[in-house]
Amino acid sequence: MARNLVIVESPTKVKTIKKFLGSNYVVKASQGHVRDLPKSQLGIDVEHDFEPKYITIRGKGDILADLRKEVKKVDKIYLATDPDREGEAISWHLTKALKLEDKNKKIYRITFNEITKSAVKESIKSARQIDMDLVDAQQARRALDRIVGYRISPLLWAKVKRGLSAGRVQSVALRIIADREEEINTFIPEEYWSLEGTFQVKGEKKPLVAKFYGTADKKMTIRNEAELQGILKKIESADYTVSDVKTGERSKKAPVPFTTSTLQQEAAKVLNFATQKTMRIAQQLYEGIDIKGNGTVGLITYLRTDSTRVSDEADQSAKEYIAKVYGEEYVANGSKKKEDDKKIQDAHEAIRPSDISRTPASVKESLSRDQFRLYQLIWKRFAASRMQPAKYKTISIKIAAGEYYFSVAASKVAFEGFRLVYVESDAEKEENNVLLKNIDKDSELSKESFDYKQHFTQPPAHYTEASLVRTLEELGIGRPSTYAPTISTIIARHYVVKEKKNLHLTEIGEVVNSIMKQSFESIVDVNFTANMEGLLDMVAEGKVEWKSVISNFYPDLDEAVKRAEEELESVTIEDEQTDVICELCGRNMVIKYGPHGKFLACPGFPECRNTKPYLEKAGVACPICGKEVVLKRTKKGRRYFGCEDNPDCEFMSWQKPSEEKCPKCEGYMVEKGNKLVCQNEQCGYSMDNKKKNEQ
Repeated sequence: MARNLVIVESPTKVKTIKKFLGSNYVVKASQGHVRDLPKSQLGIDVEHDFEPKYITIRGKGDILADLRKEVKKVDKIYLATDPDREGEAISWHLTKALKLEDKNKKIYRITFNEITKSAVKESIKSARQIDMDLVDAQQARRALDRIVGYRISPLLWAKVKRGLSAGRVQSVALRIIADREEEINTFIPEEYWSLEGTFQVKGEKKPLVAKFYGTADKKMTIRNEAELQGILKKIESADYTVSDVKTGERSKKAPVPFTTSTLQQEAAKVLNFATQKTMRIAQQLYEGIDIKGNGTVGLITYLRTDSTRVSDEADQSAKEYIAKVYGEEYVANGSKKKEDDKKIQDAHEAIRPSDISRTPASVKESLSRDQFRLYQLIWKRFAASRMQPAKYKTISIKIAAGEYYFSVAASKVAFEGFRLVYVESDAEKEENNVLLKNIDKDSELSKESFDYKQHFTQPPAHYTEASLVRTLEELGIGRPSTYAPTISTIIARHYVVKEKKNLHLTEIGEVVNSIMKQSFESIVDVNFTANMEGLLDMVAEGKVEWKSVISNFYPDLDEAVKRAEEELESVTIEDEQTDVICELCGRNMVIKYGPHGKFLACPGFPECRNTKPYLEKAGVACPICGKEVVLKRTKKGRRYFGCEDNPDCEFMSWQKPSEEKCPKCEGYMVEKGNKLVCQNEQCGYSMDNKKKNEQ
């Protein structure tokens, strides 16, 4: 009887797939990649057409030996690694490492988007050859990343500290965060005022609260208190009438199913998961969980995808389930699909449950808390995507007060539609039943009160993991499989720290980013990186030869590295000598970089291991107690300005304080770009920073 060998990536899948295929099949796991570029050298032969030099990964020898034994016993070999570029490359590496082409065996590549009996059996029926275009796209990406990392990182080691790294995608992500930080630091708040009117409608118990709108012709922003007082003066004794009442209906479309990016974003917002955690748990759900009474079951489809497509069978079974559980009127018409753009990764489906009738509640006791929460999110989003839009009744009212107008708008859910199952994290807060039933143009109004408040515009928000993933996706940087490792790397290297969900640049991240911007402009250029991703996609489509991508890129990088080596000769960031004397051995201490930024170390290391915090003086007196202001760091390494040696002083500022006092309120001012801005929130005064502008 013919015997077949199926090689998968993960040991978790072995049991499940073995159960589906029966006794004629042996199922083994490669446990990921078996060959890679060597760590000890570049591994790309730049002199000979950029040929990569692959070696067996340390620790994989036994796995390969076991696979070679199995290969001898079988007639057919099915390579069932993951259904993406990386998986295709692993299959190709397996054929090389196991020398399958020389063994006169039948070799097939099979892929399945979900680990279910029907999907696995179908994949065997539609077995194919290895797609070398996909393999080459992965080789090109690996080679590019290796060349960038191995040519630039040694410069960072020499100039900043060992262990740092530059990366093709991580350096761009770092730059995006650094640019946002700069925007926040130079942001000048602008004053504005809000004004609300509370009106009593004759015959109604509940008053109507309306927001100031402007004049009949245009919407207005009230910029200062003088403007506000002028408006109040005019409307104080005006007649208040209902000038317009509009009622209508609107509908909100059901969301599309999750892609890798949208799943990472929503899991970050709703479940507070880091991107890496989301991917780890999704991997577990995809590979299979031991469900009581069912054995190991793959609960979701493949987790690395940027498509929102859903198979016809899954679409049909979801609609049948919705009709049965919620009623026919909730079932969507047609199929729910976002217009997929050119960047779609292969022919993947969206992330969805492998069987919609397997509800989160029915599998809850077999899942960990985090697995359950992520599965529930995926299940609800998919079910919602197959449902009718939500419908709302809306009303908007305009109230005339002399030449000015106030407006109020509200909506009420008329038909829940998909909201019966799922409400997105950033969905608008619905205002139900705030509407007065009997209001029209003839309604009589009387003013109860006017409420007003001073506000200042807010700087752009710091990036979170979710918003960074969205930005990387919008800019076309990286692909579904790269978002999580990119973010993890810049956090692990201490270039960025995470505080209360927000990502902040550290001092060491600042130094690395400035070197990259100065010496490797194109590497950290957003458009350049997005174009490179486009080229890699063209390799995957068979339109571009992979080595031509490398050979076009390499000379420019080589030139930039050589130029940077010369330029940075004169810039020695490490080992700057100070006048602080080491009390243990009398040497002048030097400035070094640690994971969280600068510190003082004795140059006599390893004989003398003395270190001290490095307190960089800001050159200004504390505005509260008059002592010296120094640069300090939070526990996670984020920089701020604080008082040097007065533990009782509460002064703390993210921006550098100035010695100039605010001419308007006598408060202290801070430097923001070329401006000085008063830190008193009620004041908001700003002026040119003469010293900065003279430099």
